[in-house]
Amino acid sequence: MTKKQYGLLSLPVIVAALGFFVDVFDLLLFNIVRKPSLRDLGLSEAGILSEGEILLSIQMIGLMVGGIIWGILGDKKGRLKVLFGSILLYAVANIANGFVHTLPQYYIVRFIAGVGLAGELGAGITLTAEILPKEKRGLAATVIATTGVFGAVAAVLLYKIFKDWRTLYFIGGGMGLLLLLLRVTVAESGMYKTLQSSTVQKGNFLMFFNKRERFFRYMKGILIGLPVWFTIGVLISFSDQFALKLGIGKIEPGDAVMYQYLGLAVGDLSAGVLSNYLKSRKKALYIFYSILIFFSILFFMQHNGSVAGFYIICAGLGFGAGISVLYITTSAEQFGTNLRASASISITNMVRGFTPLILLLFRGLRELTGNYITGAGITGAIIMAIAITATYFTKESFGKDLDFVEE
Repeated sequence: MTKKQYGLLSLPVIVAALGFFVDVFDLLLFNIVRKPSLRDLGLSEAGILSEGEILLSIQMIGLMVGGIIWGILGDKKGRLKVLFGSILLYAVANIANGFVHTLPQYYIVRFIAGVGLAGELGAGITLTAEILPKEKRGLAATVIATTGVFGAVAAVLLYKIFKDWRTLYFIGGGMGLLLLLLRVTVAESGMYKTLQSSTVQKGNFLMFFNKRERFFRYMKGILIGLPVWFTIGVLISFSDQFALKLGIGKIEPGDAVMYQYLGLAVGDLSAGVLSNYLKSRKKALYIFYSILIFFSILFFMQHNGSVAGFYIICAGLGFGAGISVLYITTSAEQFGTNLRASASISITNMVRGFTPLILLLFRGLRELTGNYITGAGITGAIIMAIAITATYFTKESFGKDLDFVEE
């Protein structure tokens, strides 16, 4: 089957979108049930905060490890095998998460779930980028990303219905297993099939480090996405703490996640369409960085503000974080077919996996300044400056022919 036979709403795109929906549901589920689950395990309020940061970091380290493993497998064994293996692993891990009764058990299953979650989005973007016409691949990524972010909204709404964190983990794992049934109907990328008969090295992760230009290309792909996970991993994950410091009423992190992801759905859609209209990934990135900076400033300025206003700003932060669809698409377009899965899967998860380092920076700066809000503001400014600089030095990839290999 040729590339031109696939449309924007073809089965591979729909299945990849549903896969990302389940991925986001499970990935953000911990943020939503963090407090009730840790409270149920007998932790104090102080323990919930400290252990919450540790568990989030463990999950993100799992994502980094999984990003490397699934990326290599995606180039060596195929994009579809990664989609099967990753979803099976995180589905089983999340079902197991519903049975934990101790912190060590929680640590283990969140790490395993992180490893499993790492393969889904990057492999889906890689597959659709290779089978769709080049003028449609950005829009396909937009469909995938926009559908996916509603997974977080679904997680919040289902938690409000069932009000039990263990049930939510069972639901997330069950959805993953159901998704496996849809996977069997999707065909492998023709571009990858052609590569299989080639003698070129496939999935050699060390190739990202054996050539200076390629290494910097790889690092820039990671750095341009960092503001997304500063927003999610710091501002939204610990929104209840920020609300307390800002003198705002009681805020539920789960509700902040829901509003942020509603904004992110609109942001991803808008960023993808804007990129296509401008025929530029970089111009769209600059515009959305500006939007994210604007809402970040509003976030830190809302002293003694209202709960409703806080949630509106969370939605605005989500809209600005619509750069997620842009940096993921860009990462897939920057590398040849023999390293494309390794790049797009690992970069996506290196961005997520940088969250522990962002949290460490945030913790150090809030202790140095003696102010929770100031520490977060300086952290955000540093992250944004790094991302904008990396974008400036990244080559434009809109409309780029992807049928090439890395030597």
